[in-house]
Amino acid sequence: MSTKSGLSIGALGSATDTKAETIRFYEKIGILPAPARTAGNYRTYGDEHVRRLSFVRRARALGFPLETVRALLALADQPDRLCGEVDDLVLGQLQEVEQKIADLQRLRGELDRLAHQCRGGRRMAECRIIEALSPDIAP
Repeated sequence: MSTKSGLSIGALGSATDTKAETIRFYEKIGILPAPARTAGNYRTYGDEHVRRLSFVRRARALGFPLETVRALLALADQPDRLCGEVDDLVLGQLQEVEQKIADLQRLRGELDRLAHQCRGGRRMAECRIIEALSPDIAP
């Protein structure tokens, strides 16, 4: 993506679909480098900010936590390095996603089972769903 240098925070946000508050947060935690400042002390961003923020947004959309995004950025900043560590980070994230899918499938099965226990024709005191959700408390 080619842009001109000197983007305002709003223009950077528009170019990357990122809120200004998020941009400032990424600067504060060091994910995004501090921008140059104008004479009036306004932030001014360049092409590198657009590329880096787009990278961060894509990595976050894939579910990578911020610390992993930080590690990916550090590795990306070393172009002559082998990419085995990146492979390991991606495989770790894939395992996390597969675990979440398995958890969601179990959750779906449980909700499906609950939904078929009661079809609304009973009084609330006899509702099998409410009964299934209520904890068993021993006297």
